[in-house]
Amino acid sequence: MAYREAMNICVFLSAADLSERYTAPAREFAGLLGKAGHTLVWGGSDTGLMKVVADGVQEAGGRLVGVSVDFLAAKARPNADEMTIAGDLAERKALLLAKSDAIVVMVGGTGTLDEATEILELKKHGKHTKPVVLLNTAGFYDGLKVQFQRMEDEGFLPRPLADLAFFAEDGAEALSYLESALR
Repeated sequence: MAYREAMNICVFLSAADLSERYTAPAREFAGLLGKAGHTLVWGGSDTGLMKVVADGVQEAGGRLVGVSVDFLAAKARPNADEMTIAGDLAERKALLLAKSDAIVVMVGGTGTLDEATEILELKKHGKHTKPVVLLNTAGFYDGLKVQFQRMEDEGFLPRPLADLAFFAEDGAEALSYLESALR
């Protein structure tokens, strides 16, 4: 049975200009989201990988809901379906979570890692039950997966890692997981 309801999918990712190694899979994932009628909830930037994904979702017919932050508002995408400007990063993360049904963590730097760990910490403590996927493009999160597994094995996680996050190797696997998790 195919998933029929549109989801608001929060995607945490880099605003940096990256190589085709990362942009091609991001473009593919964005097309899948848009074609399925899902809404992208993202940091609102019109630069780098954030722009690649927003372009792909929009071109495939999906909606864009951005949440930028005051010091990055000049880089916000002008033609998003919705755009909110948060006062600081903490408010931005809270709004992104509130506006979404599920979370996908794509490649990124310290900001993306901060967002991912906060979302996982909130889930660990039962503050949300939304599915979380780490999209492991080109093995980007292999090291993090090993670290999380060590945390679980040594008793640092009160819940199994599988209850907190799913590591997907490509966009199709990520979307399939989300659609079945929210069925």
